[in-house]
Amino acid sequence: MDVKPVSILQADLTRVEHQKAVLKLTQAYASDPMGGGEALSAEVLGRLIPGLQATPHALIFLAYVEGIPMGIATCFRGFSTFLAKPLLNIHDIAVLPQYRGQGIGQKLIAAVEAKGIEIGCGKLTLEVQSKNLVAQHTYKRAGFNNDKSPHSTDRVFFLVKYL
Repeated sequence: MDVKPVSILQADLTRVEHQKAVLKLTQAYASDPMGGGEALSAEVLGRLIPGLQATPHALIFLAYVEGIPMGIATCFRGFSTFLAKPLLNIHDIAVLPQYRGQGIGQKLIAAVEAKGIEIGCGKLTLEVQSKNLVAQHTYKRAGFNNDKSPHSTDRVFFLVKYL
């Protein structure tokens, strides 16, 4: 397989092309079985960009191959009281099916991690479905651990990567 160069950038939600990419990729993720398996309604899609724009602690990273948006990491900055430092939670991370298996998820995570370090975060957090073994492998390779969190259940694992 011929792997094409991937570029990762932080979305600027004032740019229409970034807004369209966020909507397309979020809709694709929601429709995927690991994202819930149901398309988002027109009402939700209509509120998504304004809602993200009104959320000052939202950070979105987009992955492009030859100018085509094919991956997304939607993150929210929070605060760890036990570290007394900010944290970044990866709320959604997804790669379009035809681009999976090319290391795109790792590149998105690396961009999130670099941003976390830049803004002084103590850790990255995320949740993953217990049945999503491919994603769990990706996160483990990127340095995430289950950390025995009380938030983990038999259906969802809460993962942490300390920075």
